[in-house]
Amino acid sequence: MPADKKLWRNRKERKEWARRLQSEDPGLEVIHPHAAGIDVGNSAHYVAVRPERDPQPVRRFECFTADLHRLADWLQSCGVTTVAMQSTGVYWIPLYEILEERGFEVYLVNARHTKNLPGRKSDVQESQWLLKLHTYGLLNNSFQPPAEIRALRTYWRQRGEHVGEAATCIQRMQKALTQMNLQLANVISDISGLTGQAIIRAIVAGERDPQKLAEFRDPRIQASREEIAKSLEGTWRPELLFVLQQQLEMYDTYQQRIAECDQQLQKHLASLADNVQHQPPQGESEGKKGKKARMRPASISAANYGASREWT
Repeated sequence: MPADKKLWRNRKERKEWARRLQSEDPGLEVIHPHAAGIDVGNSAHYVAVRPERDPQPVRRFECFTADLHRLADWLQSCGVTTVAMQSTGVYWIPLYEILEERGFEVYLVNARHTKNLPGRKSDVQESQWLLKLHTYGLLNNSFQPPAEIRALRTYWRQRGEHVGEAATCIQRMQKALTQMNLQLANVISDISGLTGQAIIRAIVAGERDPQKLAEFRDPRIQASREEIAKSLEGTWRPELLFVLQQQLEMYDTYQQRIAECDQQLQKHLASLADNVQHQPPQGESEGKKGKKARMRPASISAANYGASREWT
C-alpha cells in the first residue's frame, strides 16, 4: 500500500508540474531572465528569446559560419547572456564555440533531461521549450573542458582511432598466416614485436625457407630457433601472401600516423605547459605558495598521456 501511495503521489506531482509548465506563468522563480533557447539541427538552428525582447522572438538561422555570427549578433542585440541548447550529434560544436567566444554562458543540455520533464506540448517549438526550462533554472549544464583540453582530446582520440586500426591489421596478418598453416602465433606471443615483424617482412620480401626465417629470432624469445622454423612450415598461397603484404603496408601507414599524432600531442602539451608557466600567481603572496606556483614543471612528456585512456 505505501508503494501505491508513493506512485500515486508521484503521478499527482507530475501532473501538477505539467500544468504549471504549460501555463504562461508557472509560478516559479526566474533564475535566468536573460536566457535564450536553441534547437540545434543539421542544416538550420531555431533560436527563441523572451517575447518582450524582440517582435519576432523565434528565428531560424542556417548553419553557415556567417549565419552563426548573425545568430550571436541577434542574441547580443536582444540582451541575452545565457543560452541553452541540446547536444545533438556534433552539430552543436561550431555554434557552441562561437557563442563561447562571444562571451555567452552556454548550457549544453542532455536531451534525455528535457524529455523527462513533464508538461511539454507538441505544438511548442523545441527552442521555446528550452527557453522556458532554462529561464526557470530547470536544466543541468553538461561539463565541457576548456578549449585547450578539447583540442588535446581531439588529438588523443584521433591517435586512438589509428591504434585500433593498427591492431586490426595485426589480427588480419595473423589470420592470413593461420590460413596458410604458419603457426607463428603459437610460438611467439605477439607478432607485432621485433621477431614477428622481422619474419613477416622477410616473408613479404620473398623468403620462404623456414630455417632462414627462424634466424630473425630475437635472443629474448623463449621459443627456440627449431620451434620457430617448425611453425613456419606451411602452404604459401599467393592470394593470402597478397593479403599479408597489404595488411603490413597498412600497419606501417598507421604507425606513421600514430607518430604524427604523438608529435602534435607533444607540441600541444608543451604549449599548455608554457601557458601554465607564464601565468602570474592569483591571490598569492610572495611566500611559500608563490614559490611553489613558480616551481611547477615547465614540460610534459609523452608519458603523461601515453599510458592513459582518459581522452577516449
